[in-house]
Amino acid sequence: MLTHEMKALEPSSPQELGGSLSSKDLDEVHLARLGKRPVLKRNFGMLSMLGFSCTILVTWEGFTVLFLQPLTNGGPAGAVYGFLFVWAGTACVFVVLSELASMAPTSGGQYHWISMLAPRSSVKFLSYMSGWLTVIGWQATFATACYLCGTMVQGVAILTRPSYTPQSWHPTMFFWAIVAFAVSINVVGRSVLPKFEGLILVVHILGFFAILIPLVSLADTGSAKDVFTQFVNEGGWSTQGLSFFVGLIGSVFAFVGGDAAVHMSEEIQNAPVVVPRSILLSVLINGLLGFGMLLALLFCLGDIDEALKSNTGYPFMHIFYKGTGSVGGAAAMASIVIVVCICSATGMMAATSRQFWSFSRDRGVPGWRLWSRVSPTTAIPVWSVAVTTVVSVLLALIPIGSTVAFNDLCAMSITGLFLSYIMVSVLLLWRRVTGAISLTAGADETVNTIGARLVWGPFRVPGIWGVMINIFAIIYALIAIFFSMWPTYSAVTVETMNFSSVGTASVIVLSIVYYVLRARHVYQGPIVETVPR
Repeated sequence: MLTHEMKALEPSSPQELGGSLSSKDLDEVHLARLGKRPVLKRNFGMLSMLGFSCTILVTWEGFTVLFLQPLTNGGPAGAVYGFLFVWAGTACVFVVLSELASMAPTSGGQYHWISMLAPRSSVKFLSYMSGWLTVIGWQATFATACYLCGTMVQGVAILTRPSYTPQSWHPTMFFWAIVAFAVSINVVGRSVLPKFEGLILVVHILGFFAILIPLVSLADTGSAKDVFTQFVNEGGWSTQGLSFFVGLIGSVFAFVGGDAAVHMSEEIQNAPVVVPRSILLSVLINGLLGFGMLLALLFCLGDIDEALKSNTGYPFMHIFYKGTGSVGGAAAMASIVIVVCICSATGMMAATSRQFWSFSRDRGVPGWRLWSRVSPTTAIPVWSVAVTTVVSVLLALIPIGSTVAFNDLCAMSITGLFLSYIMVSVLLLWRRVTGAISLTAGADETVNTIGARLVWGPFRVPGIWGVMINIFAIIYALIAIFFSMWPTYSAVTVETMNFSSVGTASVIVLSIVYYVLRARHVYQGPIVETVPR
């Protein structure tokens, strides 16, 4: 049942409620109008959530780490123009997500939005599939981030100790250590994570300047012509244009994770306002920092072939070393990138576990009764954290046998998340152009959930601009998915083939089988836990 405050409300729109209720009560009212009871504690404010969103994206660090992809296919010029294209496309996708998060800020995110936007005839199945695509995307994102951190630690060891002999199982050990660190931050207490994210935001910004200033001051810089006109096609593709699009995956992954704040919505104060703000500010801040670092790396690049063949496995470490002329200096600069990326993994675990917890709460996964439990002492879904931990620990075994197979998880991350983005974007566009979304609703009316009326939240882009942004977001997401499935090199072997489509399709098929056998009987979309009286 709705709270007593809900019954007493007189205003006709959500925006009018603030004068009669405290901030905490207002958050509970907003959640109750979506049909959900408050279970988690709201410990995140604007600054901590901005830190969370920015450090999930870690765009300048992420692009630095994934610099090999656009450098191989596209070269310096391709990296510049590809980054700008991805930044613009990501911004449009994030605007769409922000509009939906403002309407329905729940931990479920995409599958909840599908349930409120889709036609009644297909709402259950589409919502279910969206939930599983998001599960695939976030589990793959967290695992990929941990693995990249592990291989970077190994890269620094190679850089600083020439006698070190790298083994395929070493990154797995580092991977497990990073997962353990993320678990400790996530389960130690509900107040630790918000403070931690605020601290990492400071490191994220200061670390940018700690690398940029010595790099551009000490390194020999190339010409603007080399940076803005030199294209490379090391992948051997038939045209430079095709090579350019294949190389986009590095930039795309550097911006992955925009919906992380959404999955923390039920732990955020004033979520309908704070979530959109944190998402949009994060893409602005990270885009600016990422583009600045990209230009610095390209102007200090030197010989492209040397950078691509770096024995560390990461061209940026070679650039740091050549730029500073010091192994210690290069290792220190690389360590800044590694530390921020490791800390980013803690936020990824939080977002991944909250999304899985919410989907379990609505009975979308096997064993939902266990995974949907919340610790009464910490108000944290520890069982969902445990699932994410176990999945990641098992995935860490893959690179022992095949590093290429594990690299496909990066593409699975993009495929899973962007397919869910496309589904909600298409349905929002349909509802937008048909005028099915109202501006106001009754104070005690359940809205923006399955079978309920659609009402805009505090943030929206009205008119033709909203439609155009919505359309471009769909086009960009389709491009990102399509080229994320391509291998790096045109001469495909078993070792270089991109099997991400096989992995994604396998999980989709298994989820459909579970739906047919069991889930269609128990999953009805987001469960309405509060009923207006």
